[in-house]
Amino acid sequence: MFCVSALVNDPRKRQESLKTNLRPRHLETLADGSWLARIVPTSGTNRATTEPLTVRVIDYTVDDGRDNPEEYRLLTTILDPADVGAEDLAAVYAQRWEIETTFDELKTHQRGPRAVLRSKAPDLVQQEIWGHLCCHYAIRTLMADTAAHTGQDPDRVSFVKALRIARRSVAQGAFSPSGH
Repeated sequence: MFCVSALVNDPRKRQESLKTNLRPRHLETLADGSWLARIVPTSGTNRATTEPLTVRVIDYTVDDGRDNPEEYRLLTTILDPADVGAEDLAAVYAQRWEIETTFDELKTHQRGPRAVLRSKAPDLVQQEIWGHLCCHYAIRTLMADTAAHTGQDPDRVSFVKALRIARRSVAQGAFSPSGH
């Protein structure tokens, strides 16, 4: 989520998603469809002394095949469209979430929400992490093969469903590492 204080206090160029209750004030529409806006902190201890921040706002939708494509609003301190176009920023931001999704798959679904690494020695912790990564890769490969076989986009195949299928197959003895 977008955090005004983090954006105001960090002068480096960055982009963040936007809380829906923040209302940027329109300044100028740019050639690529994005627009410049001014945001003013409305809460926090330093809001009265914090200078307003000029940002570039990019409104876009992600058409991922669902009936109602989701609408997104992206803020960035990269103000000039000649530096990076709106479409490129939206695409990069979407890709950023790919890794976040992978972390969620590993930590929440595959390993379990309360499970911790059991190993105590550093070498064994590393081995256990590699085991989780190899398992994740195997499930993702199964998903890619399924998507290719059915003509779907691999991003539309559910990790959770593939994980359940893999767990059932292992539990029922349907999986044999030797192929027999």
